Order: sequence, then C-alpha cells, then structure tokens
Amino acid sequence: MIKNGKTLERCKLVKAPALAGPGYGCAPDARPIREHIERGVVVIDKPAGPTSHEVVAWVKEILKLKKAAHTGTLDPNVTGVLPVLLGATRKLSDSFVWDKEYVFVMKLHGAVDEAELRKVSKEFVGKIYQKPPLKSAVKRRIRVRTVRYIEIKEIEGTDVLMKVSCEAGTYIRMLCHHIGLALGVGAHMLQLRRTKSFPFDEDKITKLQDLKDAYVLYEGGDESLLRELIMPMEYTLGHLPCIIVKDTAVDAICHGADLAAPGISRIEEGINIGDRVVLYTLKGEAVCRGKAKMSTESMFRAKEGICVDAEKVFMKPGTYMKGWGDKETG
Repeated sequence: MIKNGKTLERCKLVKAPALAGPGYGCAPDARPIREHIERGVVVIDKPAGPTSHEVVAWVKEILKLKKAAHTGTLDPNVTGVLPVLLGATRKLSDSFVWDKEYVFVMKLHGAVDEAELRKVSKEFVGKIYQKPPLKSAVKRRIRVRTVRYIEIKEIEGTDVLMKVSCEAGTYIRMLCHHIGLALGVGAHMLQLRRTKSFPFDEDKITKLQDLKDAYVLYEGGDESLLRELIMPMEYTLGHLPCIIVKDTAVDAICHGADLAAPGISRIEEGINIGDRVVLYTLKGEAVCRGKAKMSTESMFRAKEGICVDAEKVFMKPGTYMKGWGDKETG
C-alpha cells in the first residue's frame, strides 16, 4: 500500500521543503469509512459460474454503491483475481500495466516425452500470434501478444499444471491449443485460475461472503475488517513515478491546471520526458495522473515552466484551500 511515508521515501529529491497543512485533506489510510469505500479497490476471488459483470453487481449491492467496475473480464468458469474499482476509483481503469499471471491445467491428447514438452513450451515465450476464439467478444483478427514466462509445475499422465505470465488479452485456451499442435498430439485447457492482475495478486484477495460479513460488522459498529479488505485507491498507482506537490498547488490542479515548477515539493528520481506520473499531496493522497514535460533533473532545477501536463484528476476541487493567486500554485 502506498502510504504517506512510503511515497515521501520514494521522492528523495527535495526541491522545496514543505509541511502538510492540518486543515486540509486526509492520509489515504485514515479516510472516513464511506470515503474509504468510495475511493477504494477490493480484489475479489471470483468463483466459477458467475460472469465478471455479475460479481461486480454483487459487490455494489453488498457495499451499497451506485458504481463499480472490474479491471479485466474473466470467463464464467475461470476463477481467481478480479480487482473491482469502487466509486470514484473507476477513473483509474486505464492506469494499470496490464500484465496477468495464470495457473492452468493443460490436457494433452496423447503421450509426450517430458523433455520435448518443456522444450516446446519454451518456444512460446516472447511474441506470439493469436486469433481470438469463436466465442470471444472481440473482433477475430490475428494479433501479437507477449508471454513473459511459462513454467511447468507438475505433470501427471497427460495433465500438465502450468503457470504463465503474459500480456493482457492473451488467450490461455488458444495457447494450450497451439502448444498441443506444436507437440503433434493436440491439447486443450482443462482448468484456469488468474493469480495476478498487475498490481494485484492473491495476497489481498477476498471472497464475496467475507466482504459481506465485513460490511455487516461495519453496520454493527466495527469497520476494522472492511478497512482491511478494501485498499485505498493509491495502492493501484504505486507502479508509476511520483511527484509531491505543495498544498497551495493542489486545488488549482483539481480545477484542471497543469503542474508548474513552483508547485513541486519533492520528486522521484528517474522520471523522463513523456513518462506517466502521479501527483500526490504531502499527506500521500493521489491528486491526478499526468505526463512529464521535463525530466527529474530539469524539474529540480526549474524556477518556472510547466513540468507535468495534468491528464486525469482524482481529487475533488475544494478539498484543499484555493491558491490560485499564489506564485507557488501549480
């Protein structure tokens, strides 16, 4: 979780020392419970049977929310990691690096030498070509996807337990089919579970019943379990470089202003022109996502000029004091 301390630790270059004002904003892990829910993410352990859309509908019903969205469809019979973005957090849906990880059982249609199986499987690491299956909801045209790695975990007869890390949109069913063709015996996918949808994995996964129980406890006066199961929205942005802005710059950014050099307090090292970055308050709250117009070094030296083009604002205007007339406003 990207708490205030960790965000400040990452932003080691102090351009202008500043202290968080006590009268504005709130550290992500200390938000009032309803705001915590509305600006949170819950990772559901999707069961076999329902669609991803149905699971999201149940989450909304449990948490009494009007809006929520998942970050990537799982077929009805597939289980595992299904991140659900709650309320305002839906704005983050395009902020993820869409790497996925799956464990699956591949059923071979004939006996295969283990050495040959391992050799052929390695040939599918890297760029591969796939055409979505007939039942797919997307247009059926050949496309390129990247497989990061394939691990064979266990072999029992013609059943092969495997783990794969791959780019979003990779069809594991087709991967099994093509490995089977390459082996000359044929194969199909028997079972599939998603274990990671970056940056989420099974470490923070929760079942629908557990989420329901936590909400019932909250209604009874104990919100601790619900806080544990729902992560602040900032958790989803930890893979992006960060910049800490002064309190006086926050409201202007919330109204659509870009970040100017005088509004910066701290900067993470290694930012290049064109990189996506996240602007945080001194309390660790995500203000917006934007595109860097300068490198870290240039931002650190700059006295004026636009450092970040604001693209998507996460914070409501008025959360911080208005600093429009202040020279330090971003």
